[in-house]
Amino acid sequence: MLQDFTRAYAETRDASDSLAPYRGEFYLPQDGIYMDGNSLGLLSKRAERTLLESLSDWKELGIDGWMSGRHPWFNLSEQLAALNAPLIGARAEEVMVTGSTTVNLHQLVASFFEPKGKRTKILADTLTFPSDIYALKSQLELRGLDPSEHLVQVSSPDGRYLKEEDIIAAMTDDIALIVLPTVLYRSGQILDMARLAKAAHERDILIGFDACHSVGAIPHAFHDWGVDFAYWCNYKHLNGGPGSVGGLFVHERHFGTTPGLAGWFGSRKDKQFDMDHTMTPADDAGAFQIGTPHVLSLAPQLGALEMFNEVGMDAIREKSLALTSYMTALIDEVLAPYGFVIGSPRNETQRGAHLSLEHPEAARICKALKQHRVIPDFRAPNIIRLAPVALYNTFTDVYDVVMILKTIMENKEYEAFENVREVVA
Repeated sequence: MLQDFTRAYAETRDASDSLAPYRGEFYLPQDGIYMDGNSLGLLSKRAERTLLESLSDWKELGIDGWMSGRHPWFNLSEQLAALNAPLIGARAEEVMVTGSTTVNLHQLVASFFEPKGKRTKILADTLTFPSDIYALKSQLELRGLDPSEHLVQVSSPDGRYLKEEDIIAAMTDDIALIVLPTVLYRSGQILDMARLAKAAHERDILIGFDACHSVGAIPHAFHDWGVDFAYWCNYKHLNGGPGSVGGLFVHERHFGTTPGLAGWFGSRKDKQFDMDHTMTPADDAGAFQIGTPHVLSLAPQLGALEMFNEVGMDAIREKSLALTSYMTALIDEVLAPYGFVIGSPRNETQRGAHLSLEHPEAARICKALKQHRVIPDFRAPNIIRLAPVALYNTFTDVYDVVMILKTIMENKEYEAFENVREVVA
């Protein structure tokens, strides 16, 4: 149990941190502390390098950049899929870097939701990110199904967490497809994906996961867990840059499934430029691509993912848990008198890579933090999300943020601000 709450203790932890050298790989805010890597990861020097190399390929080669240059564009998505695969516990051919989170969800639901007989419903939850619900409702409506009847959402008993028992109980014989988060974006709760996939398959239901808040933060074993499909963004923990191209996973047992939304980049590579009006889909997850890849949004991922493959997800997870556990202990010790509640799991095996700190004045406190050059993340109505990232945050960062919060509360600095969110929270 942590007893030393001094800054010197944090500095000692930093001095023995094997991942400390990677901090120098990133462009850190000057005289500030970045705690929002669960929304947008920072730019690394390697990501900058590979982006500039791809720009040079365009500058120097023009259209020949598709097959020549430092990073030929034609197979760039497949190259990145191979770098993503170890992070999610998949085979390279089961992964594709393409589209965006919501576009990939539309593609996967269009491909795997087959309402038949009694099975006409999609199962989701009430705590998932709103964009997923928008997409699921849209897919139901496209099939002439009323979302109020055909979208089932498992409720949370406390507004923070989901009970897996409740999810499994909702896997009734009218459910055709299940779409759930791997990590809840508000509380950071990790769902037991292996357990849920097993329960779904015992009931002949396909199951997919939104992994936006887990890829690059926790280890996965999508292939071994038998997950049918997954999708995620690459701009959070994977530091691929704003609007970075997303990723998808399709278990190899589903290879050969006709893509619900067909496009020419889903073609088999040797057939794509035949320009035949009958599509020959790729034999693997590449079939679920739609349009031309966004090369300049793919290129930074080449450099960013180098580090993840060097370090490995086990080491990243180990430090991430050490940082959030340290932050938890400090919050309990230092901020207890000021009305803060930790709305994330205390059990580290159930916690992702961020802490949700709840307070009635959360929006105002976030603005006060920014005055101190601390970048947090606000989620309405009362959550301050703090994400100490393993590759570039330190134990000293964590200590300083908690002490700055104490100063803000002691001096009531938050009262200088309105308790409403900014346009981008």
